[in-house]
Amino acid sequence: MSRLSVERMLQSQGFGTRRQCRLRVLDGQLRIAGEVFDDPDRVVDTAGLQFTLLDEPWVYREHVYLALNKPPGYECSRRPSRHPGVLGLLPEPLRARGVQPVGRLDHDTTGLLLLSDDGAFIHAQSSPKRKVAKHYLASTAEPVGAELVAALLAGVQLHDEPAPLAAVRCEVVDAQRIAITLEQGKYHQVKRMLAAAGNHCVALQRVAIGGLRLDALALPEGAWCYLGERELALLAPV
Repeated sequence: MSRLSVERMLQSQGFGTRRQCRLRVLDGQLRIAGEVFDDPDRVVDTAGLQFTLLDEPWVYREHVYLALNKPPGYECSRRPSRHPGVLGLLPEPLRARGVQPVGRLDHDTTGLLLLSDDGAFIHAQSSPKRKVAKHYLASTAEPVGAELVAALLAGVQLHDEPAPLAAVRCEVVDAQRIAITLEQGKYHQVKRMLAAAGNHCVALQRVAIGGLRLDALALPEGAWCYLGERELALLAPV
């Protein structure tokens, strides 16, 4: 952490340009420990800093790490083209500080999505070399059984891939649902692998990344939360 003027501190947290933040402070919008801070140049220690802006509580974060339960019909893009973007589900200060999705889910795929403004974290989580397991629950058009599981574990050939792609884990959940774990993260991979194995995916949900499970976060569709050190540790390969 560091020491910053309250003007620069607010700017770093996504509350506007430096001038806009200065005017916010001069207007008496900022409180720290119940005290109005109306001097934009007053310096504060950001370590563990809690503040309120227009009576809304915030915690200073050098970077933010978020989990979102993505609903259907949203694009994982900063510039969505045909559907609303997932960033619209976040408060404006988070969008303003440059938060972006870590990887992508198709617009009709639901479930666990990570977001951050930490470029190193985004790169590490997106890197195929890290082999972070991503766990999915797929609903299929046709019944699933042992043959489909065997094919996915053995590997199926996709037309634009040099070698077959295999699931790390795969098991039948019920008559038309299958749990599948992948490490590669190729474009439309689950859907394409199911099609190559002779079935068709009609609904897809990402239920976990590494050891971080969506059900443990208890997020309704469209809701988000900050991730702390304990949750971030669960993203290590399992």
